[in-house]
Amino acid sequence: MQDRYNVREAEARWQKTWEERKTFNVTEDAGKKKFYALAMFPYPSGHLHMGHVRNYSLSDVVARFKRAQGYNVLNPMGWDAFGLPAENAALEKSVPPAQWTHENIAVMKNQLKLMGLAIDWSREVTTCVPEYYKHEQKFFLDFLKAGLAYQKESMVNWDPVDNCVLANEQVEDGRGWRSGALVERRKLTQWFLKITAFADDLLEGLKQLEGWPEKVRLMQENWIGKSRGLKFHFDITDGGELEIFTTRPDTIFGASFVAISPDHPLAAQLAAKDKGVADFIAECHHSGTSEVALETAEKKGFDTGLQVKHPFIPHKKLRVFIANFVLMDYGTGAIFGCPAHDQRDLDFAGKYGLEVIPVIIPEGENPETFGIDTAAYAGPGSLYNSDFLNGLSVENAKAEVIRRFEALGKGEGTTLYRLRDWGISRQRYWGCPIPVIHCPKCGIVPVPEKDLPVTLPAEVDFAKPGNPIANHPTWKKTSCPACGAAAERETDTFDTFFESSWYQFRYTDPHNTAKGFDKDKVGYWAPIDQYIGGVEHAVMHLLYARFFTKALKKCGYLDFDEPFTALFTQGMVTHETYKDEQGKWLYPTEIEKAGDGWVRKSDQKPVSVGRIEKMSKSKKNTVDPVEIMAAYGADAIRLFVLSDSPPERDLEWSEAGIDGAWKYINRLWRLAALAKFDGKGGDADGMRRKIHRTIHDMTQDLDRFHFNKAVARLRELSNALEDFSAAGGAGPVLKEGIETLVRLMAPLMPHLAEEIWTQLGHQTLIAETPWPEAEAALLINDTVTMAIQVNGKLRATVTLPKDLDQKSAEKAALDNTHIQKALEGKPPRKVIVVPNRIINVVV
Repeated sequence: MQDRYNVREAEARWQKTWEERKTFNVTEDAGKKKFYALAMFPYPSGHLHMGHVRNYSLSDVVARFKRAQGYNVLNPMGWDAFGLPAENAALEKSVPPAQWTHENIAVMKNQLKLMGLAIDWSREVTTCVPEYYKHEQKFFLDFLKAGLAYQKESMVNWDPVDNCVLANEQVEDGRGWRSGALVERRKLTQWFLKITAFADDLLEGLKQLEGWPEKVRLMQENWIGKSRGLKFHFDITDGGELEIFTTRPDTIFGASFVAISPDHPLAAQLAAKDKGVADFIAECHHSGTSEVALETAEKKGFDTGLQVKHPFIPHKKLRVFIANFVLMDYGTGAIFGCPAHDQRDLDFAGKYGLEVIPVIIPEGENPETFGIDTAAYAGPGSLYNSDFLNGLSVENAKAEVIRRFEALGKGEGTTLYRLRDWGISRQRYWGCPIPVIHCPKCGIVPVPEKDLPVTLPAEVDFAKPGNPIANHPTWKKTSCPACGAAAERETDTFDTFFESSWYQFRYTDPHNTAKGFDKDKVGYWAPIDQYIGGVEHAVMHLLYARFFTKALKKCGYLDFDEPFTALFTQGMVTHETYKDEQGKWLYPTEIEKAGDGWVRKSDQKPVSVGRIEKMSKSKKNTVDPVEIMAAYGADAIRLFVLSDSPPERDLEWSEAGIDGAWKYINRLWRLAALAKFDGKGGDADGMRRKIHRTIHDMTQDLDRFHFNKAVARLRELSNALEDFSAAGGAGPVLKEGIETLVRLMAPLMPHLAEEIWTQLGHQTLIAETPWPEAEAALLINDTVTMAIQVNGKLRATVTLPKDLDQKSAEKAALDNTHIQKALEGKPPRKVIVVPNRIINVVV
């Protein structure tokens, strides 16, 4: 073997070898156990970043490890290729979205290949091509037929300058992110998927997902938000009724106001007569439509002048406000406020001078002194100040209030969900066209299956405000498939979560032109055995993918309910931040060390070092993984991201860390290159025990995603082998140890493992070599440490051969100097030996 490891030459050669041999291409094999490893596919921004490197390093270790264990492993890759950035590029750079996207894919694919990933590239999917999205158009038509897709009016964020709908994240301080115009909340007809039809199934399914992190399951449970509450009517003093929904009927005696949504029908009636009401509603409509936007906005209200009668307190009346924080699409769009026990209500009450009446007292508190200051009390306790509810627990009080309203015929207990149907309409160009036609005679008409895919128009004007598809002079003009009359195509496109909700199934049959996937093929590979990605996708993507799976099953495409058996969410990659004297962000490559501080390379001016934060372009604390791989190689960057911290935690990038990984790679190379297999000394038995203990423990580590522990065990084994080699250790044992070390490192450092494996004289690829198995006999510890007690008190410990006979164990205990001292010359009355655990001397 050469003395130096030529990383660039070796990594390029092995990547070429794997590609030419199609080492990682797979097909269905009924005689082989399968394993489907999948990392969330990337958006083709054109640049690989360190988050990608960490994500795909983790999934690659899993895929290679399972492959070595004998599984038929599917490990595919594709591109989540629709989205707004491509439209922005078209506007800013005059590049068609398709061209921009495909050029970026080509760049990123080459960058990913530099990592040496064990990917079956023959299964690559790209979601923006008609060969992919024609199948999801068919799914949509099936959903429409099954009653799972429908149109309704919905509130949206409307930019009056760009004349388009904005996503919640595109609203910044109430203004459009691009135009700067004040955003309006408007009602538009939108397409929805009926995810609420599966609300209970989605909740119940979480119980079976034992391979998911508990925090992700809890996030989904909270998002679905099943709650038992009361729907009832307040009598309006001027006549009529106002329907309310509450999850806290127990606090009815603490009610001090009623609030309705700005979009409530009653608000609209009042606005028609009162300009003040109309102006307030218009102001509310300049905020975002999301629940988060409304929760974080300043709480504002408008006193309508209306009052309602309290149902249980004679002569008490509650003022009715229009409030900007009440959602029309949850419950009835009207609530009662109990400031003492809800922080939002307390903030509102403080602003508008409303009374605060505590009705739940914590255990141990004195009713005479307990009160509410700036923090509402939302914990458990007993009811007081509440007439017939006094003394009841919160849950019993809820039940009693529901019972009384039902007896009065003015309300009923009901179950509601926080989950809303999935709005899939986007007034954007770069997305999948929704395959329906609007006919003035027939209404909504599905595009016939034979006419799929409905493709995007090639020539569009992005400079003109509004939806580029709707603005196209001819694309939307068509004829009705049912009656032949002149009609128009739907100009909305799908939310891009639509594509990412089923891509995992397309990988199982990516070249099928007749349908999205063959049922037998998807049945062989799916569900996915291990899914890996960021926790930021815990709710939207993962919830939509779960819904999509259930919907596809209902439509006959699948025979299972859940897409992902196990889920792992990795931490972020972080880095220090740097600023110049003017407070402008600097890239790590722009600075250098100078004495005890840092300076800018260009002018040697001081640089301030800021917090360690998630790598981001905006703060310039990024590191280019392609440059790192050019300098150190792919195995070094893989080793660093795998070894520096547990994969579920954040990883701080450091030059010292990557340097350390590179040095260790070269140590491994030298260990193999300089090893002499003709020695006869050393503790051969101890070395073999160390080898097989490492096999056993590292197998468990990889199964449990303890990748940093696995690296630590590799280091321990390589250290032991270095010492064994230096001591002239027995040649056969040294060779067994080095070959085992190479097989163990293969999932983590595949290029180095292939290179050493070949240099050791093997003709087969390490990628096609089975995972080593530990010999059970070498895992047995031949000694045990036993406690020795005198009259039940611990006096000493002794290491003895395992399963030592009782007589010998007694002798060892009585010969111990600490025991002899404790006995003070007295003879023992008896000696009790619990084999391999404890010896008790009784005097």
